[in-house]
Amino acid sequence: MVIGLTGDAAAASLLECWEHSEGSLKFCRASSNFVYVFENRGERFYLRFSFEMERQEEQIRAELDFLAYLQNQHYPIAAPVLSLNGKVLEKVHASEGMYYGVVFRSAAGVVLEDDLTAEQCWTWGRSLASLHQLSQAYRPSSVPRVSWKDILQEIDVILKRHPKEREAAAELRQLNDWLMTLPITEQNYGLIHYDFQLDNVFYEADTRSFEIIDFDDAVYSWYVQDIVNAIDDVVGDELGLEHPHAQAFLEGYGSILPLGGDKLSQFTDFRRFMNLQKFSSLLRSLEGCGDDVPEWVQEIKVKFVRVMDRMRRGFAL
Repeated sequence: MVIGLTGDAAAASLLECWEHSEGSLKFCRASSNFVYVFENRGERFYLRFSFEMERQEEQIRAELDFLAYLQNQHYPIAAPVLSLNGKVLEKVHASEGMYYGVVFRSAAGVVLEDDLTAEQCWTWGRSLASLHQLSQAYRPSSVPRVSWKDILQEIDVILKRHPKEREAAAELRQLNDWLMTLPITEQNYGLIHYDFQLDNVFYEADTRSFEIIDFDDAVYSWYVQDIVNAIDDVVGDELGLEHPHAQAFLEGYGSILPLGGDKLSQFTDFRRFMNLQKFSSLLRSLEGCGDDVPEWVQEIKVKFVRVMDRMRRGFAL
C-alpha cells in the first residue's frame, strides 16, 4: 500500500488510458485495491486498481465477465467504462511489478447509514435475492471466479506461517469439516457478491431501489453466506435474527427466493467463516510490517492487533 500510493504514480499512469479532466485525480481509499476519484466533462468516475500480488488478471476478468452479464440482464450496477483503447481492463508496469486498472462510473443514489428504515431493509434484501436469482443462471465465458475452497486454502497457507495461532487453526479444521457436509445445488450455491454491505449498495429514493458496486470479492459459495455478511453490517457483533432490520431484510429476500429454516440455522457457522477470513487477512497484512513505516501505518497496526486479540477470544469459545 505504501509503495502503490507513493506520488500517486501508478494511478496517474493508469488514468492516461481513460479520458479525464486534468488535475482532477484524487485519492479515495486503499486496501487490497486502490481507489481514486476523477472527473471527466463534469461527471465523477472511480479508478480502481490492484497490484499483481493481490489480484490475478484472470480473476479480474472473471469479475468483469459477471458484471457484463448482470448489465445485460438489467441488474442495477455501477458499470465499467471503456478506456481510450476500447478496453475495460488496462495495465501498467512499474518497478515493483504490474498494476491492473478498471474505471467505473459513479453509482446513482446514496449510501445509507445505520438509521435505515424497515422498508429500505426489505428492498435491500430483495435486491440481494434478485442478484442470486440471476447468479443461478450465470455461466462464465472463461476462467471462473475462485470458490470458498480457495479461501480456506489461502487461510491455511497463512496460518501455517504462524504455528502459534493454534485456536485459529482448529477453527479452520472445524469449518472445513462442516462445509464439506453441505449440499450444493443450483438453488443454494453460485457466484455471490460476498460484500453486500451498506457501503456497497446505493439507495435511490425515487425508484426505491439499490445500485450495487464492488464485485471484486465475488466468490462461489452458498447464497446464505451473502445474506450473513450483509446482515452482519447492521446487527453488529451479535447476529440477532430477531433484530427488526434483519427481519425486514429476510422478508425482502424471501419475496423472491425461499429462505427455509435449514438456511437460517447455518448463519452462526457462516459468520465464523467470515471472521476467520478477516483474522487471516489481518495476520497476513502485518507480516513483514516493521517499525520503519509511516505513522499512519503504525496506527493501522495497533488497530489490527486489537481486533485480532478480540477474534482470538472468539476462537477459544
